[in-house]
Amino acid sequence: MHLFNYAGSANGYKVELLLALLGKPYERTEVSIFAGTHRTPEFLQRSPGGGVPLLHCDDGSWLPESNAILVHVARGSAYWPTSPAAQDRVLAWLMYEQSDVEPVIGSARFWKLTGRAAERADEFERRMSWACTTLATLDRELATRPFLVGEQPTVADLAVYGYAHLAGDLGLVLGANVERWCRRIEALPGYIAGPGPYDPLAIVKAG
Repeated sequence: MHLFNYAGSANGYKVELLLALLGKPYERTEVSIFAGTHRTPEFLQRSPGGGVPLLHCDDGSWLPESNAILVHVARGSAYWPTSPAAQDRVLAWLMYEQSDVEPVIGSARFWKLTGRAAERADEFERRMSWACTTLATLDRELATRPFLVGEQPTVADLAVYGYAHLAGDLGLVLGANVERWCRRIEALPGYIAGPGPYDPLAIVKAG
């Protein structure tokens, strides 16, 4: 496998976290998204939206979208349950992550850390309020079980963790259940921290 990724992306980080937890070897190419290298005709042919991560699979095919990559890589491992009902719940959490976690915590964090929050103050505040609702939902769900789909971690946990564990960068406090869940993930053998910082090209200078 060959992963095309950007170190500052939590979407990319969650894929590299799964690969590390599974001990899977892979090649990696850093994509300078703020220099526009993800918008070349060749890259867009492989990732229609120009997004990273992008996986060149062992069979020669190209797979974009972080959660699709998580499912592809996890199949046949402990991070993809065998029960169809559990698989459905994992898929539901992956969709929730892309609707209520990544575009909420992820966007607000990106705006704040790169100097974009002031220019969209109203929307930033809306996302902050929404992020609090998301974190409260996660804390409630994790009150009754150690992981999102039961007793064992799945790709649902890795997907949601990718951005949820960064909420502190927004000054948000994780609930006790979410905090314990984060510590459980971080205690998994092979765990790696991430994502990396945004590169200088991502930063908007004041004035």
